[in-house]
Amino acid sequence: METLARKAHIDLVRIETDTHPLDGLYYTPVGPTRAQAMILHGNCMNFYTGAARFLPERLAELGIATLAFNRRGHDIMATLNSREAVGGAFQRIDEAIADNTFAEGWLRAQWDRAPIVIGHSNGGMLAVRHCAGRSDIPGMILLSAHQGGAGMVPFASGNGLLAQDRLTEVTLDARARVADGRGQELMLLPGWWYAVTANSFLDNLEKLPELLPLAAEIQCPSLFVAGGLEPPEMYPAKAFAARTPRPCTVQIVPECDHFYSNHEDVVSGIVTDWLAQNVLEP
Repeated sequence: METLARKAHIDLVRIETDTHPLDGLYYTPVGPTRAQAMILHGNCMNFYTGAARFLPERLAELGIATLAFNRRGHDIMATLNSREAVGGAFQRIDEAIADNTFAEGWLRAQWDRAPIVIGHSNGGMLAVRHCAGRSDIPGMILLSAHQGGAGMVPFASGNGLLAQDRLTEVTLDARARVADGRGQELMLLPGWWYAVTANSFLDNLEKLPELLPLAAEIQCPSLFVAGGLEPPEMYPAKAFAARTPRPCTVQIVPECDHFYSNHEDVVSGIVTDWLAQNVLEP
């Protein structure tokens, strides 16, 4: 925090929702603010890991105030001011979409302009859903945004995540629990993210927004970054760029994994260079 504080003012914030609040950090530049941004984290991540951790300092150097926040579906599981379990295992798609609206509302109370929207992985898919059809978003950055849609859970399971080779079994179990009124019961999965409620599993199977059809509704310039070690079928940067009516820059980072391990500076440079050239006014 000491290093960051030399380049940005950092405030711990709480954003009210219709249930429990969202926690996060708001980074404001030491100098004049030129724009605002919101960072949407990936599945089972939070505001202090991944891009939500390493980008805000660099954005502050450009004069961008940034909100990095937890959706209600953060981490795998957590507790707040009670013993009630919350977190990624319980996440619902409609709730995740609503959380981004709550977060933008908080930002606009600070400075009433639409923010730059930055999303990693599941947050990237949600970023596209948040920006689709809007003409007021100044720019959108997708960091390994996944394909979404009905194909996401089968593809991820086939690549060793979620249900792995037990997808049919887990799906039948989830449907039986929901039919029996036990949709909030936790189920163990053989792959990451290891635990999920029946309701949440079926939500991800059936209700995820689909990335590529939404591309045609994006009305702002965009940047799509992906790691060279990631399967393009799951993180379809070039296919997305081909479908957007506005310019979309694609950057594939060689020898880079989904979490940008040891490539944080490279990815930060790609993001800040693109913003300086395509979004920020001179």
